[in-house]
Amino acid sequence: MKGHASAVRTTAVLLVLFLASPPAGAEEGMWTFDNPPLKALSAKYGFEPDAKWLEHVRLSAVRFMDGGSGSFVSAHGLVLTNHHVAVGQLQKMSRAGRDYVKTGFYAARPKDEIKCPDLELNVLDNMNDVTAKVLAAARGKRGEAAIKARRAERARLAEEAKKKTGLECEVISLYQGGEYWLYCYRKYTDVRLVFAPERQAAYFGGDHDNFTYPRHDLDFALFRVWQDGKPLQPQHYLRFNRRGAARGELVFVVGHPGRTQRLYTVKQLEFDRDHGFPLRLEFFETTIAALEKYSQRGPEQRRRALVRIFAFNNAKKAYGGMYQAIKAPGFMERFSKTEQRFRQRVASRKEWQRQYGSAWDEIATTLDKYEAELTRRSLHNLWGASLAGKAITIVKLVGELQKPDAERLDGFHQAQLDRLRFNLFSPAPVYPDFEAVTLEVALRFALKHLPADDPFAKVLGELGDPRQAAERLCRQSKLKDPAFRKQLVQGGPTAVAKCNDPLIVLARKLVPILVADEHWRKQTVDAVITPASERIGQARFAAFGKDVYPDATFSLRLSYGTVRGYPMNGTLAPYQTTLYGLFDRSLGFDRQGEWSLPERFWQRRNHLDLATPVNFVCDCDIIGGNSGSPVINRRAELVGLVFDGNIESLAGRYFFDDTVNRTVSVHSAYIIEALRKLYDAGDLADELEMP
Repeated sequence: MKGHASAVRTTAVLLVLFLASPPAGAEEGMWTFDNPPLKALSAKYGFEPDAKWLEHVRLSAVRFMDGGSGSFVSAHGLVLTNHHVAVGQLQKMSRAGRDYVKTGFYAARPKDEIKCPDLELNVLDNMNDVTAKVLAAARGKRGEAAIKARRAERARLAEEAKKKTGLECEVISLYQGGEYWLYCYRKYTDVRLVFAPERQAAYFGGDHDNFTYPRHDLDFALFRVWQDGKPLQPQHYLRFNRRGAARGELVFVVGHPGRTQRLYTVKQLEFDRDHGFPLRLEFFETTIAALEKYSQRGPEQRRRALVRIFAFNNAKKAYGGMYQAIKAPGFMERFSKTEQRFRQRVASRKEWQRQYGSAWDEIATTLDKYEAELTRRSLHNLWGASLAGKAITIVKLVGELQKPDAERLDGFHQAQLDRLRFNLFSPAPVYPDFEAVTLEVALRFALKHLPADDPFAKVLGELGDPRQAAERLCRQSKLKDPAFRKQLVQGGPTAVAKCNDPLIVLARKLVPILVADEHWRKQTVDAVITPASERIGQARFAAFGKDVYPDATFSLRLSYGTVRGYPMNGTLAPYQTTLYGLFDRSLGFDRQGEWSLPERFWQRRNHLDLATPVNFVCDCDIIGGNSGSPVINRRAELVGLVFDGNIESLAGRYFFDDTVNRTVSVHSAYIIEALRKLYDAGDLADELEMP
């Protein structure tokens, strides 16, 4: 999702209201497709989706593996998502003098569609509960041995399923390890850009309006999946309903929310509050300043930096809002009371207390004991330096491939290698001067926060001045050539050991430290926290059954709610905005800055139906990762496209309050109106509206 300077103040006020209020209503929840909230839907709305409806929706939903969601929207493989989900690929397709982010793109014919350099799309084909198998593999084992056994079994199940089905398979953890599920996906990598509007239309209001409402954004893009040299003909896709959804109408969001921490223990939240957030926010600030300075070098540097600057500004506002939420007076008190009530319920039955009662204390003791060490080792990272990251991945990969699959580090198991290589060998352009800026930030950040005698800091210190070192390493490295990266991996440990590429030389020194960090964490931290979290998950099932939903994990989820406005700033926010409001807001800022519009909007204003809905809000429960998710009605018709949440939703990682949390979406009518009357793309509109 894409905050505002007032987000901090607004969130603090809302928290006071939330903490004094009863728990959120029935609309709360990001539900897995094996456990949809059928009883709640039936009781409140008189609607209970059947197995056929759920299957159709599941097979129409798409996961963007570079972050985000989408859906099939035509019989010829069209995929709809946000412009801000597509923007990374738009940037990679652009060059000096060809800026698709700024100008937009439209392929009038299939042969003009441009293949994305490294975009992978996933569709969840099937899912199976493998909890019993994963837990059985660790039975009788404790500590690191149990962790290794679980990891080995998850890797084995994924690889076995991949060989059997030909699908991309992974075993995911739900309810903090209370359940394990094998998810198998159809994978598509021949994905081609079809349409994207100009950035100024998609991001109207820019960073100022981000995480606010009312909004007027045309934040959408269209891709097409190709297979065997022709457009894919998916059996399942969502039909457009340009009428959208009426006020008060039931709607659903289907997508891949990234991460929530609503089921974490108080101690885990305190650790994140005191250590994770401050470091992240400082890094965001430092990186933004460096990138803005780089962008001042010239127009080409501005083009290269624009998307990354927006991404870090977005992250700073999102994390800033979450940080203010978790620091607010009464927040931990509320969570502590909830946790204590749950623990008392567990203690009320001897068998529950015997099995689960000590889990919370085990987590707290471990985090207390290793708090400083966890924080230090988390700084063993070249955050944001993608070219140096490729070097580290290459050195890790050739080392891990020498081990049996069950012994490898996470991310390097056999079932994960196709995806890893696809990203590692991407032909997307690499700009050494840009990479030098991000590497310099990473070097300075690590050296600033690590003690001088830390082994990671010693290696970085040997490089000399961070700026000079970063420029030298990125200028001299041949890793910008994907063929060179591929050659190194194919050559295995011998080729990597002999390679004198400066970034590979650096990576050879850092990787043993990073691998030791992973083993240390598994031996000392995960060995306690993972089984303790599993027991807490099992305690929830014992106490509540499956009437609770798991935290978000970038896996497919279903949320539901109604289209409705909300109280805001002493008045009411409308449930929808229109083209009248778009032009009025632009004129209110003299058509300047982030509120300017592409000239085509003014030239064709008289051809538009200004009553056309533009954006709308509903009270569905979402989080980052849901960007690009379709909003659908009871008939599984697409009525909108999720692109943001309001300021009041910034604390959504920790709780949901349906009185004020809102999902902000592009209205289906605006997409059709824009294609037909602004972009002369009637053929695409026809394809979307085809019965």
